[in-house]
Amino acid sequence: MTSGGATPSGTAETVELQISGMTCAGCVRSIERAVAAVPGVARAEVNLATGTASVEYEAPLADVSDIREAVEHAGYGARETSPAITEAKGEDQQREAAIWKRKFILAAVFTLPLLVVAMSHGALVFPGGHWMQLALTLPVVLYSGRQFFVSALKGLRRRSADMNTLIAVGTGSAFLYSLVATIAPGWIDPRTAAPGDVPVYFETAAAIITLILLGRFLEAKARRRTSTAIRGLLELQASRARVVRAGVEIDIAVEDVRIGDVIVIRPGDRIPVDGEVVSGESAIDEAALTGESIPVDKAAGDFVLGGTVNTTGSFLFRARKVGSATMLARVVELVKKAQGSKAPIARLADVISGYFTPAVIGIATITFAAWYLLAPPEDAFRLAVLNAVAVLIIACPCAMGLATPTAVMVGMGRGAESGILIKNAETLETLHKVRAVVFDKTGTLTTGKPKVTDVTVYNTQMTQPTQLHG
Repeated sequence: MTSGGATPSGTAETVELQISGMTCAGCVRSIERAVAAVPGVARAEVNLATGTASVEYEAPLADVSDIREAVEHAGYGARETSPAITEAKGEDQQREAAIWKRKFILAAVFTLPLLVVAMSHGALVFPGGHWMQLALTLPVVLYSGRQFFVSALKGLRRRSADMNTLIAVGTGSAFLYSLVATIAPGWIDPRTAAPGDVPVYFETAAAIITLILLGRFLEAKARRRTSTAIRGLLELQASRARVVRAGVEIDIAVEDVRIGDVIVIRPGDRIPVDGEVVSGESAIDEAALTGESIPVDKAAGDFVLGGTVNTTGSFLFRARKVGSATMLARVVELVKKAQGSKAPIARLADVISGYFTPAVIGIATITFAAWYLLAPPEDAFRLAVLNAVAVLIIACPCAMGLATPTAVMVGMGRGAESGILIKNAETLETLHKVRAVVFDKTGTLTTGKPKVTDVTVYNTQMTQPTQLHG
C-alpha cells in the first residue's frame, strides 16, 4: 500500500518491523492503512505469514518512532528486526505453537463429549442435559476461545472488523442463544417454559472454536518451520573472534570487530567476518555460502568470507567488511526480504480480505432479518439466529490471506536451504512461465567430489577387492 504523504524533499529509507498480534488478512489491511496514513510514508507492505512489515519513508518527514506509534495505535506491537530479534522470533513462534496446542487440546477434551450428547438425536436425553452441555461449553468459550472475543473487542474500539470479529459474533451468538434457551426457555419459545424443551446449540460454538484452534496451531507450526532457513544461515555466523590489538591476541564478540582488525584463524575455526589474508596459507570450506564442495586454497592477498570454515592451516587476515556489510549478512537479509515480499496474487488476496469481513457481517444481518420476517413466527428467532451464525462461521477469510504468503515462505525457505536464493515473491510467481534453464555444472548438477561407484575384479585370484579403495 502506498501513501500520498511522501515527498521527494527527504531521504528515502526503509525499515523492517516485526509485527505482533496479527491473526488474519484484516489485520494486514488495518496496519497498512494506519502506517500509510503517516506523513512521509511512501509504501507500507505487511506480510501475515512472516509477521513482518516493510516500510519505505522519507526522512526527516517520518521516522521509525512515528511508524511504530501508528502500528501500536492500530492495536498491534512493532519492533525493528535484528539478528537477536530473529532468533527470539523462533522462540516466540515455538511458544505460540505450544499455547495454541494447549488451548486446542483442552477445547477438544470438552467438545468431544459435548458432541456425543448433542448428536445423539435424543438417545441421550436426560434431566439436566442442557445444563451439562453448558458446563462443558464454558471452558471452551471462556478459556480456549477467549482470545477471539478479546481481539474482536479491540477491533470494535478501533472501528475495524477482522476474522476474529466473525468468530466472536458467530460463536458468541450461538452460545448466548443456547444460554437463554437453558435458563429462560420461555423467552425463545413462549409456548413452553419447561427446561430442556427448546433446542440448544452449545456444540456449535464449542466445535467451531475447537476447529479454529486446530487451524491456528497448524499455522503456527508452519510459520515455525518456514523460519528454519534464516535460523540456519544465522548459525553460520561465528559469535567470537581472536583479534590482535597492540601486539596482544584477545578474544572478543564478533559485534566488536572493527574494519582493519587483524584476526587469528586456526584449523577448524569459523571465519567471523569478511577480510583479506595477510599471512599464512590454508584451505577454506565455502560450501555453505558458494555451494563449492571442494575447499578453496587461500594465501596472502586472497579474500575470505565470514561464515566459512577453515580446514587445515593457520593464518591471519585483516577485516574488510563487518556487521551487516558481510556477504553472510547480505544473504540473510536477501532471504528475509524475499520471504517477506508479496506476490501480486497475495496483494489481491489482501485487498479482497480487507472488504470481505464487513461484507459478510452485512450478509449475515440480511440473513437474520429475512428468516425473522419470513419464517413461521414460533420458530422465527431460532432459525434467524442459526442461519446468521452459519453465514458468519463459514466465511472466515483466513485461508485467503494466509495461503499465498505461507506457500511463498515455504518455497523460498526450502530454496535457501538448498543454496538457491530467490530475489522476491513476484519472481517466484512468474517462474512457471520459464521454458529453459541454464545451469552451472560443477557443484550444481555434479558434486565435484570423485567417489567409487563400482568395483570390477579382473584378477580372479584376488579375494578382497575392497582393499583397492579401502
